[in-house]
Amino acid sequence: MKKVSILIVLFLISSYIYSQRGVRIGYVDTEYILQNLSEYEETRDQLEEKADEWRREIENRFEEIENKKEALNAERLLLTDELIKEKEEEIEIERNEILDYQQKRFGPRGDLIIQRKQLIQPIQDQIFIAIKEIAKSRKYDFIFDKSADIVMLYSDRKFDISDQILRIITRTNNRKQLDSRREKREAEQEDKILVSDIETEEIPEIEEENTDNAKKPEKTLSPKELREKMLEERKQKILASRKVKDSTFTKNDNNWNK
Repeated sequence: MKKVSILIVLFLISSYIYSQRGVRIGYVDTEYILQNLSEYEETRDQLEEKADEWRREIENRFEEIENKKEALNAERLLLTDELIKEKEEEIEIERNEILDYQQKRFGPRGDLIIQRKQLIQPIQDQIFIAIKEIAKSRKYDFIFDKSADIVMLYSDRKFDISDQILRIITRTNNRKQLDSRREKREAEQEDKILVSDIETEEIPEIEEENTDNAKKPEKTLSPKELREKMLEERKQKILASRKVKDSTFTKNDNNWNK
């Protein structure tokens, strides 16, 4: 009933808009988009590995319970009724614990559902941002999700903008990867220059006193240790400078967005 009401309202709105000007309607297939994103495949594989690990753990614990039951049946004739009852209660307690654990991992509010939402959410955010970008730039009035609750009995392929959404997300991710690779190359270049400067820098020799009564220092750094120490200090300075640069860039970017 709720779906029907939504469709009626949308139909009335679109009829009004169409009377004023041509209405633009599009739709996306979220499942299709997700299946064609490498990030989703990686996320899904990670989650499946974790779920398989939980399943194996549960199966092993159930197997242990079955082994305890068989052992109890094998020695039942040698035990008193009181001892048999005690062991059966212990087995039942363990079984209930495993069932609780299974519910915690795979139940409707279990870890699998929660982590799936957490892992998928960033990808869904990307899809939503891309949809808003297309809707704004191409002046769409409505964009529906074919995979959602609204029943689409028929949809012409020409109104499907899923591939356009995919291209926008891929383009955005490629830009991020290019920025990341450029920053990595710059950092590696800075490290090379830093090492080169320190290696060519003269390190003062430490003269040792030959007098018998002279006091030896508690700890004298070797040239290699001094070089490593200076290298670390220079690295820390570069990292601090890089943080200031990044914060300035972020601030300028925020001002630009405003």
